[in-house]
Amino acid sequence: MCGIVGYTGNHSAVTPVIEGLRRLEYRGYDSAGIAIPTQPGQPLFIKKRSGKLKKLEEALGKTPTTSSGIGHTRWATHGGPTDTNAHPHLDNEGNLALIHNGIIENYEQLRAELEKRGHKFKSETDTESVVHLLSEARKENNGDLAAAMRQVCRQLKGSFTLLAIHSDKPTHIVGARRNSPLVVGLGTNENFLASDVAAFISHTKKALELGQDQVVEITPNSVVITNLDGTEVQGKEYEISWDASAAERGGFSHFMLKEIYEQPKAISDTLIGRLSDLDLKIKFKKINKIVIIACGTAYNAGLVGKYAIEKCGGIPVDVELASEYRYREPSLDEKTLVIPISQSGETMDTLMALRYAKSKGAKILSVCNTNGSTIARESDSVLYTHAGPEIAVASTKAFATQLVAMYLIGLEIGRKLNTLTKREIDVICEELNQLPAKVEQILETVEPLRETTRKFKSAESILFLGRHVGYPTALEGALKLKELAYMHAEGFAGGELKHGPIALIDKGTPVIAIMPSQDSLLAEKMSSNIQEVKARGAIVIVISEHEFSGADYLIRIPKVTQLMQPVLAVVPLQVIAYEMAVVRGNDVDQPRNLAKSVTVE
Repeated sequence: MCGIVGYTGNHSAVTPVIEGLRRLEYRGYDSAGIAIPTQPGQPLFIKKRSGKLKKLEEALGKTPTTSSGIGHTRWATHGGPTDTNAHPHLDNEGNLALIHNGIIENYEQLRAELEKRGHKFKSETDTESVVHLLSEARKENNGDLAAAMRQVCRQLKGSFTLLAIHSDKPTHIVGARRNSPLVVGLGTNENFLASDVAAFISHTKKALELGQDQVVEITPNSVVITNLDGTEVQGKEYEISWDASAAERGGFSHFMLKEIYEQPKAISDTLIGRLSDLDLKIKFKKINKIVIIACGTAYNAGLVGKYAIEKCGGIPVDVELASEYRYREPSLDEKTLVIPISQSGETMDTLMALRYAKSKGAKILSVCNTNGSTIARESDSVLYTHAGPEIAVASTKAFATQLVAMYLIGLEIGRKLNTLTKREIDVICEELNQLPAKVEQILETVEPLRETTRKFKSAESILFLGRHVGYPTALEGALKLKELAYMHAEGFAGGELKHGPIALIDKGTPVIAIMPSQDSLLAEKMSSNIQEVKARGAIVIVISEHEFSGADYLIRIPKVTQLMQPVLAVVPLQVIAYEMAVVRGNDVDQPRNLAKSVTVE
């Protein structure tokens, strides 16, 4: 959730650190700070402010020109978003600074012990216990900060990424990770540490993966990685496949709008080379049950995946909220395939559910967008979506590519189990190939929809209706409106209206209905549901591939098979949520209280 940046090289550190934090703003935060050495043995220069990064920049004033430093954007957990609670945190001498992402579960015990030993605390955070502990350990290890970090990590419980710098060795930055992202950027006479490659993409495209419970020490010309026992290990180097321009707005008013318009390319990139050759390294003939685990938008993609996999492969599929899954002790074994879906590949709820499933012998096939992420590394097989960097907190193109990944998995299972005929395979492949052009067609006609959306600026609540795969699409539409417009929105299965939700309908209530494909048996059923809400005074906006006389407002989308409809139907819903946020004056790319990568449970 937090953004972490470390730089050591041959330039003044302030610029790459602040630039890196700016590129990580999408992760969600409520305070920011930096620490920069001044002279060896002298207290560090430190500035931190609650609020947006701009407030920190305004407070910086004259900064040291030292060529190393660390920076942080914090999403508050322990202690409110105040200047004092913001990171970095210092030891009592002011020479050691620490930044932290995650949660230290045993911090209260550590704090009590440290206070007994004379350490003075200033903040309410769990992080400050670690910097004092690290200060002690460094002295015990004759000034070796990496050895001290290994010692401290062995005492910590929880999930964390840690970065530390000491004024005695200002060109050395030490980091550690456990269940939280940290990646090394490899430059020429400069190196980086960050929670996301976006932080250093304008400087280098060479990166290094770090494993679980590893400590890394960087200088301008060296990178040393060790396990917690001190054994030196080699990190896995890889090339970042996108460039800095992909993380810039490129003339769009917001990242979210840019990413909505990037969906045709993202879908194409996810499909390239996979319709005829998709080796998932899973023996599907030995699988008798599939469980999809995910959170938020990824969960909605998983609900669509259930329809796709059961239709194509005939294997029963359950879709579970990752945050709840392991706590009910579900029944699964080596014949169960678990499919975690996560854009970042670091979603803590999903990762912990994955680990529970592995402990029971289940096979893991993950769907994620981030090369080398923890979920990807701990899976038996990975299907990477190729959405590219998604900066806006509210997911759009990542959702579209997750849907495509679900269709590809269903297609692969159908092929392997011979539950699809050649003709059915050809039809699915042709439908998938046509999706990018059809999404492009929708995007060419969304301006009238933006104007229509403004008419509902003052609505207190908007309801969404769907049938079949239209139901999870309705859930996603409602979720986007909640995230961006901060208004009440709910998605319902059309047939459930009469079982309670219809009581919410009042005169003037906006209802967005996703009409099933015309050749679907459910088209007439949904038509009846629409008439039910209209009879009670609702204003109905219908998303349909054909003319529909019962709509107050009609949004046309191209014709596709029912199974593929969510990829198209969700685009107008994204535009509606976006425009509603704009007209209400909300922060579109960084909605309040939300973070892009949720790395705490």
